[in-house]
Amino acid sequence: MNHVIIGAGPAGVVAAETLRKLVPEANVTLVGDEQEPPYSRMALPYYLVQQIAESGTYLRKSSDHFSRLNIDVRQDKVASINRKQQQVMLSSGGAVPYDKLLIATGSRPVSPRIPGMDLPGIYACWTLEDARNIAARSKPGAKVLLMGAGFIGCIILEALAKSGADLTVVEMEDRMVPRMMNDTAGGLIKAWCEEQGVHVHTSTKVTAIEKNGGSFSVTLNTGSTITADLIVSATGVHPNVDLLAGTGVETDDGILVNRNMQTNDPNIFAAGDVAQGRDFSTGEYSVQAIQPTAAEHAQLAARNMAGIVGAVHRGSVNMNVLDTLGLISSSFGLWMGAKDGQTSELLNRDRYRYLNLQFADDVLVGATSLGLTQHVGVLRGLIQSKTRLGVWKERLLEDPTRIMEAYLGSTQALGFNARIL
Repeated sequence: MNHVIIGAGPAGVVAAETLRKLVPEANVTLVGDEQEPPYSRMALPYYLVQQIAESGTYLRKSSDHFSRLNIDVRQDKVASINRKQQQVMLSSGGAVPYDKLLIATGSRPVSPRIPGMDLPGIYACWTLEDARNIAARSKPGAKVLLMGAGFIGCIILEALAKSGADLTVVEMEDRMVPRMMNDTAGGLIKAWCEEQGVHVHTSTKVTAIEKNGGSFSVTLNTGSTITADLIVSATGVHPNVDLLAGTGVETDDGILVNRNMQTNDPNIFAAGDVAQGRDFSTGEYSVQAIQPTAAEHAQLAARNMAGIVGAVHRGSVNMNVLDTLGLISSSFGLWMGAKDGQTSELLNRDRYRYLNLQFADDVLVGATSLGLTQHVGVLRGLIQSKTRLGVWKERLLEDPTRIMEAYLGSTQALGFNARIL
């Protein structure tokens, strides 16, 4: 049996390792189009601030990890997929036959259509090569412009700020991390960053970029101009589905899969950022470009590729945890609220503490927290288990900090006072 995986990111690596455990006798081939060993993009910011070396970004630290597992790692680009002959065609020539194929090609950065975006010196911080270039230029005192303050942008933001650069952030939405945080939480993160010396412009767009000697002149829609030595773009990503054009494998925003992570071709599966998988909270199918979801997809896909019955995807919980210059924020599930649901909220603006709970009936369906870390696991657990809170729902509406008591009380344990603000 030949199992082939396209994409050597977290989803591809987890799938390959899972397949090796489940079907020791099978051939497992992992194809990645970068020349480095499989690495984590989420580790790149730590490389930027020299907390780790390049090798620290590698998903597996031992140089012989894959060879010991008898996983054939090919550093090559896939040119096309031949469904009829069940072959993966490589750009270097030749083909890799498959019985089961997993597409785990992830996402690619999307640049806004702005005059000057193609100038040299503008990087996306998406590959190790990007990170090398940014690290070489984000020196103490350097003027750096970061375009985008979403989840990925804020991870990069911390690394750039810690480099000692004079950092300016431009975000087109009205708050930071708009797809993870509501107005209150996003506004608090902005205030926190500004307190740490970062210049943040929300509800602002870059309209043009020009090269001015050795630096950039950046025009904003407000009419003002920013000078920058380095520009980092974090303005969004898009699933890498182009490889499937003309194959007949169905795509939408991402690759359409069923609850077995299987496409409309029974021999082709998808996992990670490229897959349009089931959302636990809504039951709908969407792209969730986060590493925990990628790993979950990969394990399920591998189990189904190996023919294990009952490996059904219940859906991934929308989960984001972010450290922004020491301020921890998190959001889970339907953090924006459910239709006809109720909300409990507590805010301590001076201490950057915030807790927001979202309910549907007496079930916690979403949560947002800022500056609070003690009960992140409890929030996720209550949402994922769909625990009925009973009388604790009303108590949490009055005081959301009693979340640990509610967890213990609703699971028939003894309660205790666990105030967290």
